[in-house]
Amino acid sequence: MKKPLTGALCALTLAGATALATAAPASAATVNFAGTVALSNCSGSLVRMPNSVDADPGLILTNGHCLESGMPAAGQVITNQASTRSFTLLSSTGGNLGTVRANRVLYSTMTDTDVTLYRLSTSYATIKSRYGISPLTVSTAHPVAGSSIKVVSGYWKKIYSCSVDGFAYRLKEGGWTFKDSVRYTSGCNIIGGTSGSPVVDAASGQVVAVNNTINEDGQTCTLNNPCEVDQNGAVTIHPGIGYAQETYTIPNCFAPGNVLDLTRAGCVLPRP
Repeated sequence: MKKPLTGALCALTLAGATALATAAPASAATVNFAGTVALSNCSGSLVRMPNSVDADPGLILTNGHCLESGMPAAGQVITNQASTRSFTLLSSTGGNLGTVRANRVLYSTMTDTDVTLYRLSTSYATIKSRYGISPLTVSTAHPVAGSSIKVVSGYWKKIYSCSVDGFAYRLKEGGWTFKDSVRYTSGCNIIGGTSGSPVVDAASGQVVAVNNTINEDGQTCTLNNPCEVDQNGAVTIHPGIGYAQETYTIPNCFAPGNVLDLTRAGCVLPRP
């Protein structure tokens, strides 16, 4: 994570309707900016859950530390908070298509993970009709070590390409601790403003994580310098290497209609 470009922290720094079609498998060459958004100081994406349908309100996925009201404290979980935040929806080539607006922060935390999910005032069907853009699908599968990924930044309109190097049992940065974080290979040398970018699996085209931090200066466990802690408490650092937070558990927390329900079976997101 890195101090904000303009506001909140930035990483070094989405019944009775027709179901949305699941994203078709995509090669690395077909991953583009369609479905991504730019925030005032971060990146994000328009996403759907596997059970989302056309009439559902759209969801925006970004980082917890990109929340407009400020970074959640360690142990804090925010749900169902009013919001009027706006997002610039991008075309496949990164052009600005228009603005979509949230009416609610459904979920935000920096405990165990680093995620904010906004509910839009606009449905997927309306966004598709108005802008020709479909949401990205949040995968329900754990990311795989060695797989090719793309970090797609709507803020910078830049796509980083690398692979999943492995996973950090615990990732500590300042007062925050994240669990089972994705570690990038060196190709994804992310910068400020890429916070909240979707991490897209190059084979499936689905979102497998949300980009959030990098070890900037080679320091240990400080802000902008996350460290890894294994099961035995051993601490290691990887200077210049970036990380993301897995998203495969998020769909278990959404009921039909894109309704957040933290009591659903299989939902392991931290609760307030």
